[in-house]
Amino acid sequence: MHTRLIPQIFTCYRSGYSLKKFCNDLIAGMITGIVALPLAIAFAIASGVSPEQGLYTAIIAGFLISFFSGSRVQIGGPTGAFIIIVYGIVQQYGMAGLTVATLMAGVILVLMGVCRLGSIIKYLPYPLIIGFTTGIAVIIAVTQIPAFLGMQLETFPGAFIGKLEAIGTHLSLIDPLSAGLGLLALLIMIIWPKITRRIPGSLIAIVITTLLVSLLSLPVETIGTRFGGVPNHLPSFAFPSVNLELMKNLFAPAMTIALLAAIESLLSAVVADGMTGQRHRSNMELVAQGIANIICPLFGGIPATGAIARTATNIKNGGTTPLAGIVHAVTLTLILLFFGRYAALIPMPALAAILLVVAYNMSEWRFFVKLFRSPRSDVLVLLAVFGLTVFADLTVAIGTGVVLSAFLFMRRMETVTQAGIIHLDDENEEEKTVPLDVPQNVEVFEIDGPFFFGAASMFQDEIRKIKMPKVLILRLRHVPAIDATGLRALEEMVDSTRRTGTILLISGIHKQPTDAMKKAGLIQKIGHDRIHKDIAHALEQARSLLAGN
Repeated sequence: MHTRLIPQIFTCYRSGYSLKKFCNDLIAGMITGIVALPLAIAFAIASGVSPEQGLYTAIIAGFLISFFSGSRVQIGGPTGAFIIIVYGIVQQYGMAGLTVATLMAGVILVLMGVCRLGSIIKYLPYPLIIGFTTGIAVIIAVTQIPAFLGMQLETFPGAFIGKLEAIGTHLSLIDPLSAGLGLLALLIMIIWPKITRRIPGSLIAIVITTLLVSLLSLPVETIGTRFGGVPNHLPSFAFPSVNLELMKNLFAPAMTIALLAAIESLLSAVVADGMTGQRHRSNMELVAQGIANIICPLFGGIPATGAIARTATNIKNGGTTPLAGIVHAVTLTLILLFFGRYAALIPMPALAAILLVVAYNMSEWRFFVKLFRSPRSDVLVLLAVFGLTVFADLTVAIGTGVVLSAFLFMRRMETVTQAGIIHLDDENEEEKTVPLDVPQNVEVFEIDGPFFFGAASMFQDEIRKIKMPKVLILRLRHVPAIDATGLRALEEMVDSTRRTGTILLISGIHKQPTDAMKKAGLIQKIGHDRIHKDIAHALEQARSLLAGN
């Protein structure tokens, strides 16, 4: 059921919807919308775009993700995971490039959902996910230091080391008033949850610092002084100019956006399932994310995905159906239309403080440190992805992490799969109850474990070590699956036995290897009469063949 491409909104209302559920969704949606306001603005500014674009994204993508979502309580919008990749695209290709990349990412996400790739998160190693999320968090934190301290830097390098050098060589530019305001906002967000979690500390920090700046006319940078204000109207439709060369250049960033959106949205849905006891539809969730990322950039938005913190806020405040997410989008729309102009008064140090808290929560530093107690191969993936995210590029980091994980998987497949000659009198206790004789001129060769590409070369090495007998029994009782490389290794073995005049018998073969060998023509090549369900029947035929010879 979780693979069906049916939005949860239709399932929810077919199963019955009461006035109580409506009231709960209404309250939860309004609170979540208020929580999303400062985050949407902060993520947009940190991504190198205007503050209203964050609001447009939270409104349009938030509505679409909730309407089409495969999760009942998912809340979508801009998130911290996209900041680095969006900033890089905007700097290199401008807003038009970001629009095209987001559109491409949306199409990729829809295709992933339609192709039933909703379980993609299962195939990404945990060290890889922690590596790039911690790396992104570090970059976000360093990027926000100048705004937090009120440092007016003429240029701020793109490279991580360059950022640190720029901050370190311009410490004299720290503005005590801005730094104090940022510190106040930070302290409010740390202390406020101890008072209540019903109202987010980020909102309280924004309100208090904005009032202080406005009432006392404090000379600190605000959204208005940097961007000239926030419009109080909805965006208009605009389709970007697209050419093949631009799409080619943006394919890798678009794939990164799609992977990030898939990973974060599915993680958020899994977290929501744990909190609600429900089960999301992963493929439909990917389609919903894709639709949002196709439509949202056409109205000035930036990449969006499911947001774990906002989804949790929705659940904790009583949200039970997608209507809560729709109310969240409507709430943000009303705030934009009627109070948008006041957003210009928000001080930049307070927004920087919000992002520092986001970076801290995103860093998963406890899990990062804990992973150092894992096998060395996992630590290698963790450090490689983290280092490349921080010092190189997020696209390179994810690509390298996936390739490195694949190589390590091959290595593990080789180590867990064993192959070699066995002696039945040394077998386990279960088999000792049925004594089996291996006659002279017969050898039994067993493969123990999945016969994938990682184990094929080891199998070939072991086969070369043995002197071919008159009858060779290949025992596959512990081989649950075989791939193309394993099939090729078996075919070479069949050819080798033919050259040496050795009779090859197969025993204990499972369904998947049988089907694969039939398609590859190996069953016919070996002979149906030489495939046996167990070792006893294979040995019986071996004796018969030797006697006949």
